[in-house]
Amino acid sequence: MMNIQRISAIFEKDIKDFMKNMMLLMMPLIPIILALLYKQMSNGEEFPISFLYLIVGIAYSSVTSTCMMTMMAEENEKKTLRGLIQSPASMIDILVGKSLVVGLITFISLTVSLYFVGIDPFLNGKAILTLILLFVFFLFLGIGIGLFSKSISATSAYTMPVMLLFGFTPILGSLQLDEDGIVMKITDTFPIMQAIELHEKSSWMPLAIIAGWVFAAALFMYICFKKTMTDD
Repeated sequence: MMNIQRISAIFEKDIKDFMKNMMLLMMPLIPIILALLYKQMSNGEEFPISFLYLIVGIAYSSVTSTCMMTMMAEENEKKTLRGLIQSPASMIDILVGKSLVVGLITFISLTVSLYFVGIDPFLNGKAILTLILLFVFFLFLGIGIGLFSKSISATSAYTMPVMLLFGFTPILGSLQLDEDGIVMKITDTFPIMQAIELHEKSSWMPLAIIAGWVFAAALFMYICFKKTMTDD
């Protein structure tokens, strides 16, 4: 069962650590700076939905996943994660406390970024539900990778694949690849691409596919957690 006091203590500790870590502080600025640059180059024209979800993907991959995996890896590097797990705080307390920090930073970064390029398309129930599921997917992915990463430097090897595969996926559509090719067929099933399809069509099937990605990320996180608990 979750303990609010322990979650609050972990949240306060991690938000202070976050503010002292220059690398982590730079991550929320990435989507904001990109959004500002594209805003300056747009000459006032509206951005397509695929571009808006590119900003969402960049925010979630660079802030949610990267910050979470870095925070978890830092605990591993300092040998404090096992101590936290074995403390009175449950693993749920630890993950919820850290997730609240990452969620708060992600919310601020994403809201500011979308404010510059167009936040109106996301002000409806279906879009908000999609954003929540995408956040959970990237959060679970970050936790899982952070759990098996032994050091902060090791996370850099995983950051780029996560950003390129899951954050920057809409860019593949501008590379003029064969739409019937295997690469496009596979990447079209990725979460951000399904979010774009969900936004543009009336079918709810993309939401089910995104939920499947969330389940897969949760399973990956659980496997990494069990491995962390059994490692010597």
